[in-house]
Amino acid sequence: MEKPEQDRRDAVRRRVLKSAQIIFNDRAAVIDCVIRDLSERGACIKVESPWGIPDSFELVLEAASFRDCRVAWRKPTLIGVEFPRRFGRRSTDLMLDNKATRV
Repeated sequence: MEKPEQDRRDAVRRRVLKSAQIIFNDRAAVIDCVIRDLSERGACIKVESPWGIPDSFELVLEAASFRDCRVAWRKPTLIGVEFPRRFGRRSTDLMLDNKATRV
């Protein structure tokens, strides 16, 4: 029997509910969003609509930390993103720290 989607994840996600921004188009386009959960490898982001959001972008949390993202899946108001493997746990922890800078 196939495992449910969340059971197939390699990393444990933490529920965070933090305001963030999706930034793309050489930082000319900004879309507000909410990070619902976060792990070392990705996040689930709530948006008004996924239309117009590219397949890769920067995710900014409280204007303090940036993460490069790649879209893994889209639903009507949710986007699942993955972070490039070069980032480790430390960068995810920094993303939740208000004193963080670009990681």
